[in-house]
Amino acid sequence: MLTSRTFLKRTRAGAVVKVVREHYLREDIPCGAAACRLCARPPSPGPAPAPELEARPRGAASSLCPAPHYLLPDTNLLLHQIDILEDPVIKNVIVLQTVLQEVRHRSAPVYKRIRDVIQNPEKHFYSFTNEHHRETYIEQQKGESSNDRNDRAIRVAVKWYNEHLKKIEDDEKIQVIFLTNDRTNKEKALEEGITAYTCEEYIKSLTANPDLVDRLACVSDEGKEIESGKIIFPEHIPLSKLQQGIKSGIYLQGTFRASRDNYLEATVWVHGDAEENKEIIIQGLKHLNRAVHEDIVAVELLAKDEWVAPSSVVLQDEGQNEDDIENEEEKENVLKTPVSKDMMRPTGKVVGIIKRNWRPFCGMLSKSQIKEARRHLFTPADRRIPRIRIETRQADTLEGQRIIVAIDGWPRNSRYPNGHFVKNLGSAGDKETETEVLLLEHDVPHQPFSQSVLSFLPKMPWSITEQDMKYREDLRHLCVCSVDPPGCTDIDDALHCRELENGNLEVGVHIADVSHFIRPGNALDEESAKRGTTVYLCEKRIDMVPELLSSNLCSLRSNVDRLAFSCIWEMNHKAEILKTRFTKSIINSKASLTYAEAQMRIDSATMNDDITTSLRGLNKLAKILKKKRIDNGALTLSSPEVRFHMDSETHDPIDLQTKELKETNSMVEEFMLLANVSVAQKIYDEFPEFALLRKHPAPPPSNYDILVKAAKSKNLEIKTDSAKALAESLDEAESPEFPYLNTLLRILATRCMMQAVYFCSGMDNDFHHYGLASPIYTHFTSPIRRYADIIVHRLLAVAIGADCTYPELTDKHKLADVCKNLNYRHKMAQYAQRASVAFHTQLFFKSKGVVNEDAYILFVRKNAILVLIPKYGLEGTVFFDEKDKPTPKLDYNSEVPSLTVEDTTLHVFDKVKVNVMLDASNIQHQKIRMELVEPKV
Repeated sequence: MLTSRTFLKRTRAGAVVKVVREHYLREDIPCGAAACRLCARPPSPGPAPAPELEARPRGAASSLCPAPHYLLPDTNLLLHQIDILEDPVIKNVIVLQTVLQEVRHRSAPVYKRIRDVIQNPEKHFYSFTNEHHRETYIEQQKGESSNDRNDRAIRVAVKWYNEHLKKIEDDEKIQVIFLTNDRTNKEKALEEGITAYTCEEYIKSLTANPDLVDRLACVSDEGKEIESGKIIFPEHIPLSKLQQGIKSGIYLQGTFRASRDNYLEATVWVHGDAEENKEIIIQGLKHLNRAVHEDIVAVELLAKDEWVAPSSVVLQDEGQNEDDIENEEEKENVLKTPVSKDMMRPTGKVVGIIKRNWRPFCGMLSKSQIKEARRHLFTPADRRIPRIRIETRQADTLEGQRIIVAIDGWPRNSRYPNGHFVKNLGSAGDKETETEVLLLEHDVPHQPFSQSVLSFLPKMPWSITEQDMKYREDLRHLCVCSVDPPGCTDIDDALHCRELENGNLEVGVHIADVSHFIRPGNALDEESAKRGTTVYLCEKRIDMVPELLSSNLCSLRSNVDRLAFSCIWEMNHKAEILKTRFTKSIINSKASLTYAEAQMRIDSATMNDDITTSLRGLNKLAKILKKKRIDNGALTLSSPEVRFHMDSETHDPIDLQTKELKETNSMVEEFMLLANVSVAQKIYDEFPEFALLRKHPAPPPSNYDILVKAAKSKNLEIKTDSAKALAESLDEAESPEFPYLNTLLRILATRCMMQAVYFCSGMDNDFHHYGLASPIYTHFTSPIRRYADIIVHRLLAVAIGADCTYPELTDKHKLADVCKNLNYRHKMAQYAQRASVAFHTQLFFKSKGVVNEDAYILFVRKNAILVLIPKYGLEGTVFFDEKDKPTPKLDYNSEVPSLTVEDTTLHVFDKVKVNVMLDASNIQHQKIRMELVEPKV
């Protein structure tokens, strides 16, 4: 059966065309009930049959509806109560096509979650194509809104189901219950004889599962107002008016970034190309106006005489009482200290929310002091997220646990947003729980690889076939070896160097050919693209690709044949490149060495075998390449990296030290950089519009203020007008009586840098890599752990005729989207790694008591100094206005960078002594606490 709609449409050229929309209706779409013999079931295309509704529904017992029943939710209920629907207790749910289409349009994350639930055979969720079923499809009536039409379509489907299920010959008839939180829709359903409940009514009727009530989202703020009813925040301007205001320039649209250090301050990064007002400061509770970190907001700029400077105060929200806003204004006044005009920055206030970017948050319950209270505050692990008010009967059980909570809304008269409990992760402080928290908080995909992903792996035992040999160069005779950190199993790269008959040198960088195993568009490729990067935690690795590839078939281990992508140069002894070629190859590595083992061979007076000779040749050339780079203006920066030594049984850290870099680290790095530059040039020459490249933007001059001022305080001049000037002035910034000063300056210079990012060459015209002083750059050398390199391998393979292209590879918009995800995943992986180091540092100091160490001041604030302890590569903050202690007289000077505490002046880079200890008073935010011992203040 066919229905059709005809309408006229005007084209851009002005012509009028007739459009006919055809809509096919069928009678053979099954209802999904396992007991139904009336519906014809089409054979399932996949290996497993499509999930069905149980013949005898075994869901939780409901006091409202004791008879067997299926549930059918409307769109809003599915959007807001997805946590309820995901709970194992809720089974046998019919999800209509009408509902799925609306959810897909309104929330991609919820759509993905409901699709995953539908595919879970244990849940018995069934997707019913009501829009193509002859008896459940309805036309939109004249004057009826799309929303009302969809509500009616859902009610029609519920009625059809109930009529249809009555025809099944069974002693116990199955009923379909309609779940909706829409008052009008529920009233109409009841008038039409449909059994309908709100989600809250139904969940509260599941008497055997009282804890499920905690997972209900507060969809309406009625009756949830704080008793005082006092309006705290200004009203948000409606979206339609915001869009008009943004168009006319009254408001600016941007991403809201809350401060980690000060809960009363945030910045909004303005979208678009306008360089002025790129970053707007927001200060004070009312001006923050219920925006949450990463929301897309509309901002109104304040008059220039109301502009403020970024606050130098560290301010945490320590309030225990959710209604306690008495001291907020007092705290806001602390921010408003007199500063010079040139410190003022564009300042604004949030006038509306364009898009909420809420996600489930990890944290802990701050249990109410009121006996028998159900309302409690939840404190997120991320300090940039406000506390969330939730209702729970499980407060005693959840105390001391890490839990997940979702935000539902934020009324104007509530100091904090409302939310609901989602999941208990486990005890706070437990290593596995804390690792799970940091992975969730940094949005690191870490679930086991699904069967559909694993199905695309090669079948074992695997070997190189004659077909593979056809298109590859056999380089197994070469003396290739790999040099990596100890314990490395995902070996991406290997090297060789040999002398040619003409007296020149041949140098090869051989990279694991991961793109041979991961073909474009399959489930394995899509999962790798989503993950974007391998994440290295202190004692755990979250692989981007399954272990069979990462640690076995792609890993260039010694004494086994492996597929590689090789970049081979002919060089003279001055490290000048005479020829470059790229080839798919087969190699057999002769040794898998650590940096220390390779260094020992190079330094040995007695070893002269082929591997050692190759390493010495590589090392000699690497030194020349490095000198050339540095002469060209490349930066040598510094960041303290920490290595833990773990107890073999408990896996707790027993020693903590900064990583020592050897000559061989630099040797490998130089050839990786050279390969990346060579490949970048090749893929750009071949695909000027579609090359995936990596750039490092030059920092704006203001970024260097802190570095220049700090150096000036030590009578040193740092020039920042170019990377070369910066590199040279850093080299010259030496102090014989203070040898560590140069390292401190380089650490500070690193903090001034911008983030390097991936981009598509056809979407940008600034390719320069500031830190490497290279006009073009990409990532080619680590495809086991970076998805960017897989794309680059595919581009290079097409460029040399070793593989065929595919549509997405030459679509610059698709490539730009890939780059956006990769940049996000890399940033999050970095943050997750830092959080893992911080957690293991806390474990290390837990058993140490109080440790006294030398430290250097990196930054000064109005009420604190930030110090670095070189021995551990550890940074921390020494506060001078701690609670329960008398606050000393403080005088902050931003020009010199100094802080005078009583009569003692502390400057940036001063050497101090500090006591280091673990502060576990707040189990949620355990932290390393530091106290100044010398000089005494």
